[in-house]
Amino acid sequence: MRSTALARIAVGVVVERRKARSTWVDFLWRPVSVFVGKASAAPWTPLGTEAEATLFYAGEALVELHRTETLGYRNNLASGAPALWVIMRPTANVPPYELVTVTADPAEGEAFTDAGHNLVETVPMPPDVLAAVADFIAEHHTERPFLKRRRKASQPVLALRRNGQEDKS
Repeated sequence: MRSTALARIAVGVVVERRKARSTWVDFLWRPVSVFVGKASAAPWTPLGTEAEATLFYAGEALVELHRTETLGYRNNLASGAPALWVIMRPTANVPPYELVTVTADPAEGEAFTDAGHNLVETVPMPPDVLAAVADFIAEHHTERPFLKRRRKASQPVLALRRNGQEDKS
């Protein structure tokens, strides 16, 4: 499927693996940050260890910006804590997750939670991404008036007559 994105921002994703305090799971995984650009490391390269946590470079993703989603981007920036949604899908082997996408659209990020098994987390939006998204909004956003749709009046008698039935009321 061909993308309709008008802009793309390459980002690298950093995830944390933390020792779980559970008898059913050994580790908890969560995205903790993104950075702009391409990393020289291969996906799932360990970046460092602190106490019970290890950071990994999970891989690269493209934040795609679409003209029709500018309202969502604008609301994200206006929230006071602009975020990116990192979506990862579990695998049956090592590494335990694959990077699916990173998005600046809150509605798209929320939609990925419907699958139930995806790991969807927000991370702070880096300043370079924030500037690119703000520029994209300034160039492509158009206000659209809210149009409330009106329901058509119900006409059950006419519908019955069209179907060859009589009104017995």
